[in-house]
Amino acid sequence: MKNILVYCLMLNLALFTSCQQALEDPVTEEEEAFVAPIELYGQLMIDVQMAAVFPDGKTFVDCVPKYAPAEIVKKYEAAKNQQEFHLKAFVLENFDLPKQYASGFEADTSRSIEEHIKVLWPVLTREADAKPIGTLIPLPNDYIVPGGRFGEIYYWDSYFTMLGLRASKELSMIKNMVNNFAYLIDTIGFIPNGNRTYFLTRSQPPFFASMVQLIADEEGEQVYEQYLSQLTKEYNFWMDGIDEVGADQQAVRHVVRMDDGSILNRYWDAGKSPRGEMYKDDVETMEKSGRPAEEIYRDIRSACESGWDFSSRWFKETNKLESIHTTDIIPVDLNALLYNLENVLEKANRVAGNTDAADRFQQLAAQRKNTLLKYCWDETTGYFRDYDFKTNSITPVPSLAGMYPLFFKMATPEQGTAVAEVIKSDFLKAGGVVSTLNNNGQQWDAPNGWAPLQWITIKGLRNYEAVELADEIKSRWISLNTKVYKNTGKMVEKYNVEDMSLEAGGGEYPVQDGFGWSNGVLLKLLAEN
Repeated sequence: MKNILVYCLMLNLALFTSCQQALEDPVTEEEEAFVAPIELYGQLMIDVQMAAVFPDGKTFVDCVPKYAPAEIVKKYEAAKNQQEFHLKAFVLENFDLPKQYASGFEADTSRSIEEHIKVLWPVLTREADAKPIGTLIPLPNDYIVPGGRFGEIYYWDSYFTMLGLRASKELSMIKNMVNNFAYLIDTIGFIPNGNRTYFLTRSQPPFFASMVQLIADEEGEQVYEQYLSQLTKEYNFWMDGIDEVGADQQAVRHVVRMDDGSILNRYWDAGKSPRGEMYKDDVETMEKSGRPAEEIYRDIRSACESGWDFSSRWFKETNKLESIHTTDIIPVDLNALLYNLENVLEKANRVAGNTDAADRFQQLAAQRKNTLLKYCWDETTGYFRDYDFKTNSITPVPSLAGMYPLFFKMATPEQGTAVAEVIKSDFLKAGGVVSTLNNNGQQWDAPNGWAPLQWITIKGLRNYEAVELADEIKSRWISLNTKVYKNTGKMVEKYNVEDMSLEAGGGEYPVQDGFGWSNGVLLKLLAEN
């Protein structure tokens, strides 16, 4: 892959410099494919985003430059103060807009919903990238994207997409995507949010181990050894900083030392400036907050690493995005995922004959399980919740993240029974289960339901013998998906599970169709019938 050594060397230098530094020390043509758009375009990017040249901030950072970025910046500096200058015209003259892959696709609702999804797979497929295209990081194998505005691979989305690919017997595509993620781990050191240069400061919920498990279920345990190196690097990324935490420094990057000396993890983005893809939104949130800019920008970005962007899970005040404090919170879902990663690393090392390493990961998994149960189990409500390590208290927002300990079989039988009662009494709605109980306009709150959380909930309940409730959720979700498809010809990113006559809402962009993980979870559920 072209320039990969330059890429690896550039990461620590290019991703965290300021816009002013970028303007004073412009990036060379050799390096320009591997840095974020703010580093390439500086004030031009800021001006485009702050002027809302495009309704969606993601549009500009996904544009492909027609000329060398340094040349475009030079032209901009020379032209921007001229009387007849028009910013949008300048952008269109110097950039190609993102390709609309599905622009010619028309749904045929006479097809069954299963047939519709299978026809969609090719529409959502991207071929291996031979070279960088704008901000797109090239990948060596074909892959599936979510759809809509999301024209690149996304980390945690892909696991749920793979559930449907497995139901469609598309094992080769699953392996392609897992190998792409292994490639990213090997070349970057972790799996970024997506394969865009503006995502290189954060990851997403670590489902790589679960993806490897999908292949191992089909091909046998030798698969674990095949991906041992990448699984280890993934773990090292999330645990980077463990040697630095202590009594005088409680949290370093993703690692948090609890009061009893045990270790848990948080979401944490290495960036501390506005997101390139949502620059104007972040600046406005910062100004509204009255908080230190770097602090709120990091909390916003870290919520994006969680995939729950945005949700009252991360807010001090339910209705105020500007009260976001993601980096203060121990998320129950993240630590359950890392527990699974530790268990998979134990298995992979045993398969490889590394007994000492296997024993160590077995011990680490046991420690994490005990620590999560200690801090994130709320005896009063009978439910798992996030933990605020700054206030030493359970957070006030119950969410479907509380199902992850059941999904990964961390809960006791008694806890599983209690959680099922909470799901039935509080979260179950007409179309499935709702993400949280707060209706505040954020897309990861009520009234919205999301495919990945339906599957986590259904599988988690089955693990604790709440089969009837799991089947009810499954039935309601299938009915809602089918109703929307028949009415619109679409599978969408999220659904309104409280009022099945209304579309889902909230978020920083309109409801997207496609849609990778909705397709995947639905096919998985339908394949069980």
